[in-house]
Parts: sequence; C-alpha cells; structure tokens
Amino acid sequence: MSYSCPVTFVQIDTNVSRFNSLFVSSLVVAYLGSSNVFILYFLALDFLIKLYINKKYSPLYILSRLMKKSLGLKNNFTDGGAKRLAAYFGLLFMLLLIITHLFNLWILSLLVAAFYLSCALLDVVLNYCLGCKVYFIIKKIYPHFMN
Repeated sequence: MSYSCPVTFVQIDTNVSRFNSLFVSSLVVAYLGSSNVFILYFLALDFLIKLYINKKYSPLYILSRLMKKSLGLKNNFTDGGAKRLAAYFGLLFMLLLIITHLFNLWILSLLVAAFYLSCALLDVVLNYCLGCKVYFIIKKIYPHFMN
C-alpha cells in the first residue's frame, strides 16, 4: 500500500472513482451555471446511496463503471477506506451547497463549490486525493478509525 492509501483491506478501482469525481464536478459546475438546486439534491442522494445503501445502486457509480469499461481501462485498485472518507466529505459539501442555496448565500455557495471543485479536480486530473491524505493522518492518530 502506498502512503496515501492506508490499509482497510477493501479495494476499489481508482479509475471508477476518478470518473465519479469527474461526473460530480461536472454536475456542480452545472449547478453553478443554472442555480438548479435539484442537481444538488441528486448529488446528495447519490452520495447517500453510495455511503449508506450500496454503491452498486448509485447512478453515478454505474455511469463511472460504464465509462471505464467503454474506454477499456485496466483495473487500478487502491484502498477503499480513504475514498470512503472522501465520499463523506463530498456529502458534507453537497449538504453545505444545499444549505447555502436555500438561504440565498450565493458568495458562500461559490466558495464552498470552488473548494469542492479544487479537491475533486485534483483527484480527476492529478490522481491526488486530498481526502486520502486526511484519512492517512487520522489513521496515524486513531488506528481504528472507520474500521
């Protein structure tokens, strides 16, 4: 296991995760362009499905797997614990965006979206998962975190 991926012994495909980040980022940009809060509701629901039901039922996960398969990309596995924490952060950002939208806090909404997009696009473009780095630090301090 690499520095950014501490062991939880649950492996996920990085390519699928990166496609998922791309789709979520694209939808956040679509929200910023349209102010359609239903995009955020969809994203929050997608994160909830992935985290609390089963990721195989998530529409964006299904689409991400389809994209990986259609492009013929090979499997590239990494530790799932770090990506799961990143998904919790994603859900938190979606909830913050929904709240800022409902209270008409457009500037704050732009700041939250910009920070989220920065993190997500680091993963998409550079394969650098900020949530994975945070996970690694937390696991050093609390070894049983998310077990």
